[in-house]
Amino acid sequence: MSVRILSTSSLAGGALRGLGERFPELLVAPFRSKAWHAAMAEAEALVVLLSEPLTGEDLARAPRLRVLATYSVGVNHLPVALCESRGIRIVSTPGVLTDATADLALALLLGLSRRLLEGDALVRSGAWTGWAPEQLLGTGLTGKACGILGAGAIGKAFAKRVWALGMTPLFWDREGLGGEVDFGPARGPRLALDELLPRSAALSLHCPLTSATRGLLDRMALEKLPTGAMIINTARGGILDEGAALDLLRADRLGGVALDVYEGEPAVDPRWFQAPRTLLLPHLGSATVETRNAMAELLCEGVTAVLSSRC
Repeated sequence: MSVRILSTSSLAGGALRGLGERFPELLVAPFRSKAWHAAMAEAEALVVLLSEPLTGEDLARAPRLRVLATYSVGVNHLPVALCESRGIRIVSTPGVLTDATADLALALLLGLSRRLLEGDALVRSGAWTGWAPEQLLGTGLTGKACGILGAGAIGKAFAKRVWALGMTPLFWDREGLGGEVDFGPARGPRLALDELLPRSAALSLHCPLTSATRGLLDRMALEKLPTGAMIINTARGGILDEGAALDLLRADRLGGVALDVYEGEPAVDPRWFQAPRTLLLPHLGSATVETRNAMAELLCEGVTAVLSSRC
């Protein structure tokens, strides 16, 4: 059959099936498989996942491409400039995963600060002998400051959550705007990175990976955090210098690191597996049934809009 829409995955829920009912020329084929390569020549719409980086060489195989849809908010895995030069519309899934990602960031912060993994492991080991005064003491959050790198929807949603715990949200003033960020129930100051880091008992990443943020949290930046600070990354790998973070963990300069994303994912630096005070997840930021279904629906609506237009 001819192929008008080429997807690397069936996605969650029934949105893609509905798209196929409207446009029967839909093919699902694994990324860079023989079938995928063969179908690229005809495809007008291409659907990919966050874990499937596209290159200019890939797009050269698709001369008829009108829309490139990614099952993610971020587009750092796509050749955006090339798409713009060819008039290819990029469709992503912003907005619908705000709460799910903010919830997970909060779960990571609480899990790290209260040493939940260690407690679970102790009970499961059968070695637990009962309550003890200094057993697995964690770190309280109330009354402390939480630095937030990113004042978009997810950063604000996370701020609302930590504010409810009694923390003070501080926002990175990436654009030099000054003033405050209104995150709903309260406002938090915008601070330069050099001012924000020394005040942050916890630091949560919610900014995109760009040329300006790649390597933002290098060793020099991380050393400005107070001793015992905790880092949460549900944004993108590459913003945090993982090697520097590992060194500071071993030196007891950091109180803990919780990661949902990694610089080379799905490959993970094996040093993390032995690192103390860590919590590691397999990119679960948007992983709720409701969110993944909503992402698929939003993506398919975007593809439909482009293919239904005459432009």
